[in-house]
Amino acid sequence: MPRRRVARPTAAPLRQSPDARERKADGDWFVRPMRGSSTKDYRCPGCSQLIRRGLPHVVAWPVEKALLSEAAIDERRHWHTTCWARKH
Repeated sequence: MPRRRVARPTAAPLRQSPDARERKADGDWFVRPMRGSSTKDYRCPGCSQLIRRGLPHVVAWPVEKALLSEAAIDERRHWHTTCWARKH
């Protein structure tokens, strides 16, 4: 008796990057919203207050790397969502 063909699942499509690109006075930035899944606290550069673990916030890094940086992603910072919105 011949074997039955079993349909194989198709490969999952490549994940679309959730990173948005925003223009601020100091240049273009990639911005990624975080749902609060971090495992540690961060210090917001906008207000110098702590972003407690589990709190929704945004991570932003410049599109263009700084002169002495290896890569732009090395300059990423965690911001309170409201502090990022107020950034010029």
